[in-house]
Amino acid sequence: MCILGTVIYPKTYHETEDTLVILAILDKIYLYQSAYIIFHVNNRLCNSKILLILCNNFKTHFMQDNSCCNYAHNIRNIRGYWMPRKKISLVGGGQIGGILALIAAQKELGDITIVDLPQLEDPMKGKALDLMALRPHDGYDVNISGSGDYAAITGSDLVIITAGLARKPGMTREDLLEINLKIIESVAKQIKQHAPDAFVILTTNPLDAIVYAFHKYSGFSKQQVVGMAGSLDSGRFKAFIAMETGLSVQDVSGMVMGGHGPAMIPLIRTASVGGIPLVDLLTTEQIDAIVKRTQQAGTEIVKLLGNGSAFYSPAAAVIEMAEAYIKDKKRVIPCAALCEGEYDIDGYFVGVPCIIGSGGVEKVIEFDLTPEEQSQLEKTIEAVKKTVEETGI
Repeated sequence: MCILGTVIYPKTYHETEDTLVILAILDKIYLYQSAYIIFHVNNRLCNSKILLILCNNFKTHFMQDNSCCNYAHNIRNIRGYWMPRKKISLVGGGQIGGILALIAAQKELGDITIVDLPQLEDPMKGKALDLMALRPHDGYDVNISGSGDYAAITGSDLVIITAGLARKPGMTREDLLEINLKIIESVAKQIKQHAPDAFVILTTNPLDAIVYAFHKYSGFSKQQVVGMAGSLDSGRFKAFIAMETGLSVQDVSGMVMGGHGPAMIPLIRTASVGGIPLVDLLTTEQIDAIVKRTQQAGTEIVKLLGNGSAFYSPAAAVIEMAEAYIKDKKRVIPCAALCEGEYDIDGYFVGVPCIIGSGGVEKVIEFDLTPEEQSQLEKTIEAVKKTVEETGI
């Protein structure tokens, strides 16, 4: 579709909420291969509320034309071009939080606020200033700030929670429950107060139980709350496949379902390299070793680090989800989402394939499991239920 020089006549819009009367002239629309749209409104940039009016006008004017099949895509482009950058708030400015801020800035996902405890306000401001000084070297046009006050997250589109104690050698994720549960209860109250409309991604362990607790404490909808683990576990699964085969990680596909722990389920039948099933590339012994290493990957890293847990890969896994939400990419990503009957699971957050878009967790995708996979899923659900029961919520 290509429309050049189209004129929509001036109209007067009344915006009673702000008691404004706006005269907007939509001068020209350029569509190049249904990909880009540029508006000139009285030779000025328009704010987001006016833009939404113009988007509706565009719909009214063109939807009768059957050639406008890419209307929704085009409207997203309009909004992305004109609307202010998204606001991303990171609750917790430790290792994962700092790397999240860096990658989000590099991808220009939005303006970033790093929030931590009041006594850590200066270190957060220091990290933010360091990242701001990094931007000219590769041209990242985003703003980054640090704070020790939750009021700084007001109006956030996306909140990523990394706050909480990290694992140390000899600790299980469940050992963290009592401490991190108290932290998440406090964080949930603050987010509910200052950013009630935000999409929230959590990384805090034990993940499945902590996401469940946040959902209960905040009262947020199931679409607004999600845990990162499935993305991370699937990434590790694919990394180990690439390492064992010696082939490009770009060509590796695979998915991990279930709880974020040793009972997670790397689905071998979903694994392939360049479309070739993994079972045709590796021996049973090699595949079994990959499965076990995936299930113990977090523990392996904790032991090697000696003090702390993984931070690079969890940050990258979160960014994958954040980008899908911010850009409305409709990605299919395994995430700890609330199941309400899917896979015969009711009322628990567990790693399942989800569609992530501008609506948050837009859908949990169900597909038939083999009897063996179903048995494994039942086992991992029992582990999740046990930890959730220990929360006492």
